[in-house]
Amino acid sequence: MSQVLRSELEHDLCELASLNEKTVKNMTDTEVEYYHWLYLEESVYDLM
Repeated sequence: MSQVLRSELEHDLCELASLNEKTVKNMTDTEVEYYHWLYLEESVYDLM
């Protein structure tokens, strides 16, 4: 994952009330991608 992409994903995750910046900074790339998918990406099933 590029540093620019990681920074954008970290920024989005830090805006969530349930995650703080220190926690997000200590995550691996895979964890950052997973939590971004889990909390921020809409699924077609979410819209049904």
